[in-house]
Parts: sequence; structure tokens; C-alpha cells
Amino acid sequence: METATDLWRMGATELAEAIRSRKASSREVVEAHLRRVEAVNPVINAVTILLTEEALKAAEAADRMVAAGGDLPPLLGVPFTLKGNIDLLHAPTTQGLKVSTEAYPTRDAPPVERLRAAGAIPIGHTNLANLAVRWHCVSEVCGATINPWDSSLTPGASTGGEAAALATGMTSLGIGADGLGSLRWPAQGCGVSALKPTLGRIPSASTVEPADQPIGAQLLIVVGPMARRWPTSGPRSRSWPDPPGGTRGACRRRFGALSRPSRSASRSSSTPPVGVSPRK
Repeated sequence: METATDLWRMGATELAEAIRSRKASSREVVEAHLRRVEAVNPVINAVTILLTEEALKAAEAADRMVAAGGDLPPLLGVPFTLKGNIDLLHAPTTQGLKVSTEAYPTRDAPPVERLRAAGAIPIGHTNLANLAVRWHCVSEVCGATINPWDSSLTPGASTGGEAAALATGMTSLGIGADGLGSLRWPAQGCGVSALKPTLGRIPSASTVEPADQPIGAQLLIVVGPMARRWPTSGPRSRSWPDPPGGTRGACRRRFGALSRPSRSASRSSSTPPVGVSPRK
């Protein structure tokens, strides 16, 4: 059996393999990430909403599927998070705005539906810049997300909460969106990986008004994945190694990250976090 510490350090495909081979249960995997959120998020402020009860129920259902045998979905039991402007049932699509804290969708966004169909389990939303249009991850609902390497540097935006959550092991897989760098810039700032897909490759839709984006946004913004790293050999991802020694900054020493960002980001101040509770 894997230890709880091992589990939050592992990549998504590695976790899926551990669950399929019964080296770890989905419940153990989800609980390990929830505990990691509890330990790290008060300082980093990356995760804004947790769907704890729903995620644990889904994990128990995944474990029953493993026990029953047969063909299993490729990401069965693996937890993931998503940017706060992507629809997730039972959580408001805030766009980082106080006026939208009651903007609950009536269904998941298409990428969330597809990940659920692949067996993955959404555990919550992550922070983003207001309306996803700023270069630093500060929302009027939840405040600023902190760069896990150095608290004096920005984590990037607008998908900064997702990048910081990945870098600190609060999630193993993420969904964000990118128009002018909103996936790529935070990935660089937090030392994780992101992919901006070709326009139209991954469907995007919302049931929260205004459901139809302006044509300019439709031709610019795409939804894409984030992870600590992509697999480098074969179908499996590598484990997250221990942080390198001699690191700089209190947040970085305490929480670690996958690899130091290659270039410094602009400096910014932090804002105390303000939570948003999910609707039951």
C-alpha cells in the first residue's frame, strides 16, 4: 500500500495505475489530496471550493468498480480540480466576482463531463483573476493566490490557482482556459506543465448566463489541461521527487514544488483569502 504522502506526490496516470492494481484505494487517494489542501491551502490560497462529501462518495463508487473487476475507465478514482470559470455542478461559476457567488450551473462543462466519464473525480474549484483577464491571480471573492516557490512573486494568471494547487500537491490534474497565456503563464510561474490545445479540439460551454460568449472570445479562448509534468516514457507519469535543497522563500521551503520557474515573475502583494461555500 502507498502512504498518504506518496499519494499526493504522484501524477494522475500513476495514481490511476495504483488504484487499478489495488495498491491504493480511490478513497485513500482522494483523502490524501483533501488533507493536503487542508495543510497547504490556508497559506497558498489556491483552492476556493471543495466538494468533499461528493468526492468521497464518488471515490467509494470507484472502489466498488475496482472490486467488481472488468474493464475500468482510464482515470478511475483520480482527483482533479478546475478553474473557477468552468462549470462544475454544485459549485458556483464565480469568474472571481462577488456578484456571481450564486451563479450555479445546471450541468458540468463538457471537459468535466468527459473527465467524469473517464472515471476522474472533481474535488473543487481553484482561484482565478477577476473575469480571467488579469496577469496576477487576485479575485475579489477569494483574494490572491501565493506563488508556492516565493511569496514575493506572482503565480501568474489567470489560471494561477490551478497552477499553484498542482505545484503543491493539492491536486494531480487540472483544467484551465487560455486566450492570451492564461494556462501557459501560470504554468511557467509555478513550475508545472500546461497545454493550450488547437481551437475547437476541446469543447467548451456554460449554462451560466451569459451562456454565449462574444464571438471574439469564442475564437480566442480554449480549455486545456494542466499537470505537474507530462509522462516522459510510456503510459505512466513519474512520481514527484522531493524538493531540491537550498530553496529560497518561506513558502517554497515549507511546501516545495516540482521545479523552479525558469524566469522570475513580476512582484505583487497578497490579499487575505475569503472562502466560498459550496451549495449542498
